This record gives sequence, C-alpha cells and structure tokens, in this order.
Amino acid sequence: MKIGWAVAAFGLATAPAVAGTVAIDLPAGTVGQQVTALGRLARISVVVPDPALWSRPVPALRGRWDAAAALAVVAGRAGATAERIGPGSWRMVRRPVAVVRRARRVAPVPSPAPMVTPDRDIVVTASKRDTTRDHFAGHYVRVAGAELDLGGAGGTDRLVARTASVASTYLGAGRNKLFIRGIADSSFTGPTQATVGQYYGDLRLSYNAPDPDLRLSDLAAVEVLEGPQGTLYGAGSLGGLIRLVPNAPNLARASASVSGGASTTQNGAPGADVQAVLNVPLVADRLAVRIVADAASEGGYIDKPLLDRTDVNRTRIAGGRATALLDLGADWSVALVGIGQRIRGEDSQYADRDGVPLTRSAPVTEGFSADFLQAQLVLSGAFGDVRFRSTSGVTAHDLMERYDATPPDGPVQLFAQANRTRMRANETRLWQSARDGSGWLAGFSYVHNRTRLTRLYGAPDALSPTTGVVNGVAETTLYGEGSVRLLPGLLTTGGVRVTRSVLDGEGADVARAVQPSVAALAAVAASRAETIVLPSAAAIVDLTRHAQLFLRYQQGFRPGGLAIEGDFVRRFRSDRVATIEAGVRSGRPNVDRLDVAVTVARTLWRDIQADFIDGSGLPSTANIGDGRLWTIEGVVGARIAPGLRIEGAATYNASRIDEPSQAVVSALSSLAGADPATARADVLARMQIPNIARVTARAGAVFEQALSVRADLKVDGWLRYVGASRLGVGPVLGQLQGSYLDSGLSARIGLERIGITASMTNIVNTRGNRFALGTPFATGRDQVTPLRPRTVRVGIDTRF
Repeated sequence: MKIGWAVAAFGLATAPAVAGTVAIDLPAGTVGQQVTALGRLARISVVVPDPALWSRPVPALRGRWDAAAALAVVAGRAGATAERIGPGSWRMVRRPVAVVRRARRVAPVPSPAPMVTPDRDIVVTASKRDTTRDHFAGHYVRVAGAELDLGGAGGTDRLVARTASVASTYLGAGRNKLFIRGIADSSFTGPTQATVGQYYGDLRLSYNAPDPDLRLSDLAAVEVLEGPQGTLYGAGSLGGLIRLVPNAPNLARASASVSGGASTTQNGAPGADVQAVLNVPLVADRLAVRIVADAASEGGYIDKPLLDRTDVNRTRIAGGRATALLDLGADWSVALVGIGQRIRGEDSQYADRDGVPLTRSAPVTEGFSADFLQAQLVLSGAFGDVRFRSTSGVTAHDLMERYDATPPDGPVQLFAQANRTRMRANETRLWQSARDGSGWLAGFSYVHNRTRLTRLYGAPDALSPTTGVVNGVAETTLYGEGSVRLLPGLLTTGGVRVTRSVLDGEGADVARAVQPSVAALAAVAASRAETIVLPSAAAIVDLTRHAQLFLRYQQGFRPGGLAIEGDFVRRFRSDRVATIEAGVRSGRPNVDRLDVAVTVARTLWRDIQADFIDGSGLPSTANIGDGRLWTIEGVVGARIAPGLRIEGAATYNASRIDEPSQAVVSALSSLAGADPATARADVLARMQIPNIARVTARAGAVFEQALSVRADLKVDGWLRYVGASRLGVGPVLGQLQGSYLDSGLSARIGLERIGITASMTNIVNTRGNRFALGTPFATGRDQVTPLRPRTVRVGIDTRF
C-alpha cells in the first residue's frame, strides 16, 4: 500500500482539534482533497488507509461545524466512519454495505445551513439566491481561491490563464479591458462602459473604468458567469460576469499566514512578492476582523535604446483589504469592508514589431498609475425562510496613462489621459430557495457614477489641455426572478429588470472656437433619460441525476454617453445584446470521474459601442453598427488516477459587424484620404468584432499526493492557445494580434507549517503578440505586446 494513500496529516499534527465551531467551505472533490483542506483549517490529523476511499468523490460542505462533526459528515457521505485514535487524530475506514444502506435511511446527514447541499454540487452564489450548479441555466466556471494562490497571488491574468472564454487586452496592470464569450468593444480606456461586470461580493468594482486588477489573494473562489446577465446585474454585463468571493472572517479562531517569493525573468529584471493574512476574533463567536495585505514588484523586460534604458516596464503593486464581521444573532450579521490598491508602472510594455526583439524606439517615458479604493457596508439576515441582504458602497478609481505621440520625423510629443471615476451604489434583495431549485428573488439597486476624462497633449515638459469629457449616470432599478418546477424533470425560470437611467455630460477643457456647439450638445445630453426593460427566460431538463440540458434567453445593455472627436464632443447611443443559448452538461467537476459541458450561443448586438481612430488621429468612441456572433464552447474534465485530474476547454467565436455606421465610415475615409465607398469596402473586409480570437483552447492537469504524515505535494500545469484576432475596427486599427501558445507549471510541497513552491510561466519562452497596441499614435510602425519571457519563481508560505 502506498503511503500517499494511507495518511493525510495537516496543520499541527500533534495539536488537539480546535474547540468550538469553524467556518468551513470545502468545494466538491475527493475524500482526500476534503480531509486535506479540513486538516489544515481545523489543525487535525486524519489517516485514510484505503486508497479507494481516499479517491472517492464527495459533494461540497459549507457552514459552521466543529472539526469532529465536519469529519463525520465527510465520512458519512463517502460511506465511511471516522474513528478517533488520539488527541486531534482520526482514522477513516469504510462501513460494510448493509450498514451504509441502513444509515442512509434512518439517519440522513443534516444540513446546518442553506449553503450545504449533500446531494448536489457547488452553490452558484452569483445567482443571488443560492442556486446550485445543477439548477443553474447557463455556463458557469468556478475557480477555487487556493488554485489562484498557488505560486503567489496574482491579478486577473491568473484567472484568464485558467479559462478559455475570458480574454483581456494587455496595456498593463490596472489598464486592461476584459471580455467574455466574444463580446468585445475596443482597446482604449474611454467613456464606454465595460462589457464584463466585475464584482467583489455583491458590489460592482467599477462602471466605465478598466479592470482594477485586484490581487486574487485569500479568496474562497472566483465565479465566472458567461453570456449577458442583464436581469440580475444590469448595465455592463453584456459578455458576462466575474465575481470575487472573499473568505469571511472566522469568528471562532485566530489565524495568520504569510507567503513570499522571488522571481527572475529571462532577458529581464528580477521581481518579488509578499502576502499576509491575519484573522483575529475580537469577541468570541461575535466579532472578528480579517486583514489581507499584498505587494509585488514585477521586473521589466522591454528596452528603450533612445533613452539608454533597459528593462523599463517594471510594475509595482501594493494593496489589501480589511473586513470586520459582527454576528448580531438570530441569523443576522453586519460586515464592513475596505479595499485599496496602488499600481505604478514605470513604462508601458509594448515593443516594435520589427527590429531588435523586446525593444521600443519611443523617445519618451510612457508610465502609468492606477489607484483603487472601495468601502462596503453589508447587512445580512433572514425572515424565517426568506433571506435578506443589502450592500452599500462608495468607490474611487483613478487612472493616468501616458502615450508616445511623436510624429514621424517630427518633434517629441506626449499624450496623457486621466480617467477619474466616483461611484455610489446599493444592492438590496430578498430571496427564497427550495431544494428542488424552485424559488424567487426580488431586488432593488441604485448606482450613481461620474467619470471625468481629461486629456493633455504637447511637448513632454509643456503639456496643454485638449478637449475632455464628463459623463454621469444615475440608475434606479427593480428586478425579480422566479423558478418553478413544472414537472419532476423540468425547472423553468423567468425574470425581468426595469432600469431608469438618467444620463448627463459635458465637455471639459473645450477650445474657445468650438465652445458654443459643444455647450449646446451637452445641454441636450444632460436632459437624456431612458427606461430599459430586460427580460429573461430559462429551462433546465434533467436527463439523469447529474446530467442536464438547458435553454436560456437573456439580454444586456450599456447606456450611452459623450465621446471626444478631435476638438468636439459628441453623443453616442446605448447598445444592447440579446442571446439565446443551449447547453448540455454531465457530471460534476472535481466529484465525478468524468464531467463534460457543451454550450452553443447566438448573440445579436445592436448599436455596438466601440473605439476607432478619428480623422485627427486620436482615439474616439462611436456606435459602429450592428453585429452578430456565434459561440461554441466545450469543457471536459476527467479523474484518470487517484489524485490526478486533467481538464480541457475550447471556445469558437464567429463574429461579424453587418453594417458599419456612417460616422465610422466618414472618420476612416478622412483619415485614410479615400472616398467613402472605398473606406466602407475596406471596413467591411475587416469587420470582425475586435480583440476576440476565433479559437481559444486550454489544457491543464492537477496532481495531488500525500507524501507522508506531515507532507503533501501538489503540481498544476497548463497550456493555453489564443488564436488570431484584430486590434480594432478599420484599416488603422486592423492589425493582427494573437496566435500564440502560453504555458505555466507550479508545484508546492506542504510540510507541517511551511509550504515551498516553485513555478515557471511561459515555459517554452514564446514571444508572441498578445496585443497590438502600445500607443494609438504610432500608426507608422507596427507594435506588439510580447508575452513576459520565461519567468521562474521560488516561494515559501507558512500558517499559524
């Protein structure tokens, strides 16, 4: 018998089990995975001498438990018993078959909280009403926080590497735009709202600002909902939703962890990172505080010969969050959350396509900065079987970018852009859910967002203001959703969202010669208001106990606003998507030996908001036309040996913009010096929706093995192929990008209190071209954004 099957001992093997209850969140998986996680959390040792029992699948376990009770539940679900063999030590052995059957009839496992679902898999918390995956109509991806932490805490790029459907631009940390399932608009940070909703808990992170790129540290999970999510999440979720699920403060037990690492990049500068987590109960079982702090310095690898500088694109990131949780009793609690992060990039990370590799001929420094602050107040409770949750928050998000704007054979010029966002928001809802998936949800939300886009242009030491714009929106929303099981194998869901949006805006730093026309347009824009109704419908057919067929119809929208074109400010309209999708899935990830999911979606996109280069050579925003999109996605996972799971995913997107708008044709014909008919033909030849590869595929493998009583091993490797796409719309932004293979490998050996990690990214040192934009002004020379060269990191972590 292999010792790896025989023993699972984690935390402090000689310490007794923690007295009192512990907040537990164990994802569905094998017995070995769950006793591993439980051992670390509750500081107990568990011996599992049977290899078949070690690899037996068990569903998720959540709630507040003491260690012995939680272990008994895991054992019971696996058809086993847990026998105490010493202080803080247990042995798990299988029961005889007859005893198992009698126990299941006479003493079923109780459910201490709605999150515990013994016969189902994980709960989709982003559904807003505790819907399990088997009852959720749509494609859902859940990445455990422990997977994102492996190899040191990273940002959104860590999530992108683990999915095939999430894509990103690559301007730099805190500057990127995210896209899901082929819904992509543009490459710039302009006045348009994002196409992907990003949330921390129940509060959106931003409105019309780029991805803040928060470090994905100390999270329970990250959830990705694909396709429009307009009914539940409103504006800005055209492509889907990304939700960060934090670890809640533990009211019963103090704990701390520290991790750090050092990295070296081939042909580049070294880097380092550190992360600390502290959980302190201030009043036992009533009040606790959880604090997370992290910092990273990512070494540069791009050289600038004209400035006589090497490795110019170092990026420094520092941030954290703090959560105070007060248990009010009788199922009520209140939490106060604070989030902050500061990013400083010394220079941008693009290179010239031709010439010496990893060099750029720009004569100026193109640094950037991003600052993010958010505060939340969360009240949760229950009125009998009806759950209640209200989240209020304020957000400040500031971004400053610098671009080389030097014309060919001209004087050195710099373009700077500042995006200042302030947001207030509230989300309040009531819901009730039943075990068969039926239930209802009713909610209210309010968002007030105001963004000021300021632009400067000129010599680096004498920048002058150019036309900017201020956009404001106030949204008041009522929404609801209900599910009814019409037949034993048929669950139907319907919902609707009604949003009243009031838009206002004005030009900023407008040239005197054009102030009258801009003022008149701004006055019209300030009075605009629109009511948006977003219906949804879905049905799930149970083919077998863990196989479903689902159909779903959903809509999404983004409000309009004001954009800059040359010295003028003009209006762009709201856009809207409607998606119908069908999917089939079988098996539960990390539970069953084989799980498969296939989804086909058809999307119609009306009045697409996107960026392009206007007649003056500056980035602008307009409605570029209507589009259509087909998406086919497949995901498969298999447990091929004890402790070894392989995964594969692929996404195919076929997109087309049917008819370019007249504004885009006019601007592009002016810029290219061509007649409108020629410009229109050129645009139609390149009218693929930008930034989305036709094919993206990913393969990964995870191996976990107990090495001894006090040691375990985890190895995680992946490959991700990104096909070709175009940067933007029209001949100027029609450059090709993508068509590269990325890779990564991480390993961790966990000892009694210490873990040692080693990881490598871009294993084959692919250069590639992730993104074909460094500056929109360098249209005379092609640009590429190469992958970070091969990087090796060694780290250490410890828990107390």
